[in-house]
Amino acid sequence: MRITMFSSIRSIIKRIPFQGMVHAFMVIALALTLFPLLASGDEDPCRKTGICILNMTQLGSWVRLNEGPCTIWHRNYLMPVKPGDVLIIYSDIECKKEYYSKNPTYDDYKSIDANQDCRVKILPDRTIEDL
Repeated sequence: MRITMFSSIRSIIKRIPFQGMVHAFMVIALALTLFPLLASGDEDPCRKTGICILNMTQLGSWVRLNEGPCTIWHRNYLMPVKPGDVLIIYSDIECKKEYYSKNPTYDDYKSIDANQDCRVKILPDRTIEDL
């Protein structure tokens, strides 16, 4: 009786197209491995919190965020900038003399943030570096 059962199991196993299944499993495994990697490449870790910009200029600067009021930005203070925000930095108290001829955008700050800790700094010579 056992021999009959064994031979019937063997015949069932022979009917299963293993070669096709192996290829299917390999494709599924590859897709499950690559999809999260490709999806994570587009994620922006700073999108929710914004990129914090540290003011390392010699004196306090003035800023206007999203056409808001002209506000002093003290040295060593952080200013968060989120996607879509417009941060204009000024060198005068009246917010008339812009610090940069072309103000950096969120994408500019993000491209400088090499270690992706969502922080950069502005130095006295107007350069922006990773923090």
